[in-house]
Amino acid sequence: MSVKKSTEIRRMFLDFFKNKSHTIVPSAPLVLKNDPTLMFTIAGMTQFKDIFLGYQPASSKRVADTQKCLRVSGKQNDLEEVGIDTYHHTMFEMLGNWSFGDYFKEEALAWSWELLTEVYKIDKSRIYVTVFGGDKEDGLESDEEAATIWAKYIDKERILRCSKKDNFWEMGNTGPCGPCSEIHVDIRSDEERASIDGKTLVNNDHPQVIEIWNNVFIQFNRKQDGSLEELPDKHVDTGMGFERLCMVLQGKTSNYDTDVFMPLINKVEQVSGIAYGTDTKKDIAMRVLVDHIRAISFSITDGQLPSNTGAGYVIRRILRRAVRYYYNFLDTNHPLLYLLVDTLAEQFKDVFPELDAQKDLVKKVIKEEESNFLKTLESGLRRFNALVQHLEGNIIKGSDAFELYDTYGFPYDLTDLLAREQNLQIDEEGFNIAKKEQQDRSRLAYQAETSDWHTVADDQKVTFVGYDEVETVSNIIKHRYVRQKNKDFFQVVLDKTPFYPEGGGQQGDIGVLLWGHEEIKVVDTKKENDLIVHFVEQIPGGFTGEVVARVDLENRKNSMKNHSATHLLQAALKQVLGNHIQQKGSFLNGDILRFDFSHFAKLTDEEIRSVENLVNAKILENIPLTEYRNMPKDDAMKMGAMALFGEKYGNNVRVIVFDESYSIELCGGTHVKGTGEIGLFKIISETAIAAGMRRIEAVTGKGALQFIQEKLQHLEGISQALNNTKEPLKVIIATLEENQKLKKDIEKFQMQEAESIKNKIKESATQINGIHFIGQILEQVTAEQVKKICFDLKQEFANAFIVIGAEIQGKPQISVIISDELVKSKGFHAGNIVKELAKLVKGGGGGQPFYATAGGNDVNGLKNIIEAAKSYLA
Repeated sequence: MSVKKSTEIRRMFLDFFKNKSHTIVPSAPLVLKNDPTLMFTIAGMTQFKDIFLGYQPASSKRVADTQKCLRVSGKQNDLEEVGIDTYHHTMFEMLGNWSFGDYFKEEALAWSWELLTEVYKIDKSRIYVTVFGGDKEDGLESDEEAATIWAKYIDKERILRCSKKDNFWEMGNTGPCGPCSEIHVDIRSDEERASIDGKTLVNNDHPQVIEIWNNVFIQFNRKQDGSLEELPDKHVDTGMGFERLCMVLQGKTSNYDTDVFMPLINKVEQVSGIAYGTDTKKDIAMRVLVDHIRAISFSITDGQLPSNTGAGYVIRRILRRAVRYYYNFLDTNHPLLYLLVDTLAEQFKDVFPELDAQKDLVKKVIKEEESNFLKTLESGLRRFNALVQHLEGNIIKGSDAFELYDTYGFPYDLTDLLAREQNLQIDEEGFNIAKKEQQDRSRLAYQAETSDWHTVADDQKVTFVGYDEVETVSNIIKHRYVRQKNKDFFQVVLDKTPFYPEGGGQQGDIGVLLWGHEEIKVVDTKKENDLIVHFVEQIPGGFTGEVVARVDLENRKNSMKNHSATHLLQAALKQVLGNHIQQKGSFLNGDILRFDFSHFAKLTDEEIRSVENLVNAKILENIPLTEYRNMPKDDAMKMGAMALFGEKYGNNVRVIVFDESYSIELCGGTHVKGTGEIGLFKIISETAIAAGMRRIEAVTGKGALQFIQEKLQHLEGISQALNNTKEPLKVIIATLEENQKLKKDIEKFQMQEAESIKNKIKESATQINGIHFIGQILEQVTAEQVKKICFDLKQEFANAFIVIGAEIQGKPQISVIISDELVKSKGFHAGNIVKELAKLVKGGGGGQPFYATAGGNDVNGLKNIIEAAKSYLA
């Protein structure tokens, strides 16, 4: 077996199946849309789920690809293993071949054997295969068909029958599933193989007896109640871990030692100054970094920014795990991850070129996320020190350790390490309880109780007629009950509908369904897999007979205006700012449009006006819509159509054109017939949402007119308040300048007054055990005056211990300032002292050893603070 480069290994796989009459298709995006059961593409088959369920036909009966996958949450959770072992990853490539109702077990297993042993030349004596051993609970027998096929190629001793846990593949709690047959390779040394039989190590987490290929025979659908139903067609879904395959073919014992990861590891060595292979913990940290940068970079490329919810939270969690590892184990307290992006983009530019095209944006987003989290880590260390300072005993509460974990990103191990350095312990049981409670809260927030679909009509074909109609006569195909966040509603699928389902940033249509005289409101419309689902708060008395589906026309028209305006806006941004502008997301409904795009600077007022003027000029031209509903994608791209990164397009696409020299986009949304219908366009805000990412919010039509009218009313009100001056702006500027001058005069007077008060106070200074003590309660002063008095007195007295109390705006304030020499010689700490004094005014505070302040709620307690302060000097 000759050593092969990873690029060659990938090419050989695709060429092999191309020669077996498979169509080679591109990878789907990592981040999923229109699928409520998954956030990410977790396997090669994810993009073909609708075909397996029978919701849409396959464009080709045989398909192969290399798919970007991400497993970090839910049932397929590998995150905590990543970096610790040598073969788990967050993002990984899955090489796969599929049959949609074409070949089945015989061909799939034969080709697997042929590719591995005759093309890749893997030693046959190192291979073991597994088959499904049956399951009584599901009423399934052992897969003897697969075992019989394997017996043609491999000794029966190497054919292992395994449990449902290992050999029945399911992509989630519901959905397509079936028995599988795995192929394992033993890459141990000959001595180790002679010592221990490899078949005893299969599926036992041995790092060198590993699964590399899984042949899944999809023949069932798992229903909500846990039962299985036969699928109308039988399919083959195979997946081979690319990174593991490279390890085997390159003669390595770790995925990270292959040429898939070593260029990244070498880059980490370069930027950190630490050699890989010299320290176990540092090696783990490096593996975490080179794995996680792949998941983070490709997710951002596919349109998912780090955030605090959903898929964005998962990406942020991965990024923060990487930061913690280099912060803790590589002694690095400045952004590092973003420095790996160029190396990664170069590696993948020929297979996933979208990263190379967007690498500058990806670097900026990652660097900002790193910088922000490093600040959070510093805050977490301060919080830990504060917890220790007020600790009674030597055990840190589990709830406090969980706060560090949840709020500051401290893993339990880090908190435990810090605690042990100070001879402290953590209530681990309490931590686990707090963590589980939070997980339960999170699960309840997102968990939906969904019944199985109740089928009314066998015909599952759904036709969307909303481009041409807003009302049509339909029949119900299926319906189901859903309960989420303590709210009950129902989902209805029609055979024909004018309701546009949420997609392309456009919110789903609302309207009504009519059964005779019975009217039911549709509150939302979404797409689930290939079904258009209408959300209703009640269902009719019966489901038979025809139903009239009627879209809310006013809302639809406004949505169309906003969607078409979004296309005009993107084209205008490219003309005004440059062709680097790329759409990164959008949202629009009947009220507003929001457009996210890549750009590295805040738009100037002049740029915003230029964009607005250009869009409104195109509206005044009343450019007619040109629509191509079923154009081959390649033809659309040659035409110059803009496509959105992170979207999965079919072979045929819909193209929306407003003047071929201005705006051509791939889009499935609803649009005006001519730009004049938009009426008016007005930008109401332009803000940053992440590094290198901007957001414009705008209104159109009546919304824009209303916005302008409200602004004019405000302007009229300002003019009236200024005695109807013809130049209100000049009057406002003059008034502000005068106000600023008066403020400075007042501040000057207050500082002069503070000087006078200080001179009176210093006469009250007394000596207590060689320390100059000043304690006063002041009235009718400001916080700034008190601070000046404290610092001035400190300069005038050696060994000064000064306590000033004051009532400021009805609230008590205490200030303590201590000479530096007393802090050093006596161990005084103003922050600790002021905390104790604050209890007398029912408050709290803190600060530095030499100066600190506190506030409270009980003014009457001020009279007691002077004597209490003196007790520290006794």
